[in-house]
Amino acid sequence: MGSGGQQTESGEPDSGRDAGVYGWEEVQKHCSRSDRWLVINRKVYNVTQWCKRHPGGSLVISHYAGEDATEAFNAFHPDQRFVQKFLRPLLIGELAATEPSQDHNKNAAIIQDFDALRVQAEKEGHFQAKPLFFCLHLGHILLLEALAWLIVWLWGTSWTLTLLCSMLLATAQAQAGWLQHDFGHLSVFKKSRWNHMMHKFVFGHLKGASANWWNHLHFRHHAKPNILSKDPDVNLSGIFVLGTTQPVEYGIKKIKFLPYNHQHQYFFLVGPPLLIPIVFNIQTLRSMISRRDWVDLALVVSYHLRNIFCYVPLYGLFGSLALNLFARFLESHWFVWVSQMNHLPMQIDHERHKDWLTMQLQATCNVEQSSFNDWFSGHLNFQIEHHLFPTMPRHNYHLVAPQVRALCDKHGIPYQMKTLWQAMTDVFRSLKTSGDLWLDAYLHK
Repeated sequence: MGSGGQQTESGEPDSGRDAGVYGWEEVQKHCSRSDRWLVINRKVYNVTQWCKRHPGGSLVISHYAGEDATEAFNAFHPDQRFVQKFLRPLLIGELAATEPSQDHNKNAAIIQDFDALRVQAEKEGHFQAKPLFFCLHLGHILLLEALAWLIVWLWGTSWTLTLLCSMLLATAQAQAGWLQHDFGHLSVFKKSRWNHMMHKFVFGHLKGASANWWNHLHFRHHAKPNILSKDPDVNLSGIFVLGTTQPVEYGIKKIKFLPYNHQHQYFFLVGPPLLIPIVFNIQTLRSMISRRDWVDLALVVSYHLRNIFCYVPLYGLFGSLALNLFARFLESHWFVWVSQMNHLPMQIDHERHKDWLTMQLQATCNVEQSSFNDWFSGHLNFQIEHHLFPTMPRHNYHLVAPQVRALCDKHGIPYQMKTLWQAMTDVFRSLKTSGDLWLDAYLHK
């Protein structure tokens, strides 16, 4: 087996050194910002230049530089034949016959069993969406929006009716958030283009945010969930310390941007109230301008024009802005608790190079199924199944869940199921535990 490490300017392997045959040791060397290789189904690809064009953003594909990306590739790409035309020009060789298919001591038996489970789920039709389900979901969002406006248009803008209006708007926004999530994961239509179009419409026109901004953040989260420096959802700019590793590291280094031993208390002041109305609004605006996403920007403008047209005649300009901000404030609480209850109490650590099943199960947990929990969380109470099969339509999660649980039992991987109340209170408990770990390390280590 040759090293195959030399490359020409065109990105092709040097034909003079056993070109096209590589070992894992060689592949793992190519993981820098200016030199990225990855392996898919034992084929070696140079994605250094392609990273900039990747629809999910450059960082999500960079997370697998120097690694086997087969399981992530299978999870994110429902139409792999279409994607192959982009991969072919990037192909530079393959793994040597003596090399295992998996890297970093990943469990081959788990990978094989999970691949078989995915094939079985496809055969049983679990990746087939029900159009009526999503039509009804979109319909009830539009109905909530219409009811919110009709109430104050017909009966006036008293404080009671305004509160009711804002609650209906917040509910519509939260449910639109779950729906855009479906389109963003390509889980509704067979053709990716239709999913992308509806994603832009729902997220842009109905919610006033950028679909491209969401893609670049959310797929990084799915690719490496709860992995420090790779998952943006746990990269909180020093506002919080999470898990058991980061608090101790901060404590030993005497890092104290905030009194982290009180983070479980100030979370209620800076987390749920501010994430959507302040943080997300600033981030999405900066993203659209810096990336020149004019289509997304036009849809966001259309969202605000619709609100102005509907509510300025009733509340005036500042009153309509206040109504919109308050609805987002309510929605933000809803979103934060649902999105964090499945992840924040779970393992948060540096990269450990686990197989797909193990990595996702360590970072996610489920919440008990009920009609309310399904609706309230957009079926993200099945967070485990969603992370394992991100392109699966959410109405099918419950069908594959027993098989996932059986596979976890077979390999001794914990499959956590909680009540809704327990999942939410665990967010508070995990923040307190992490804060206490930081304080102990800060004072005594």
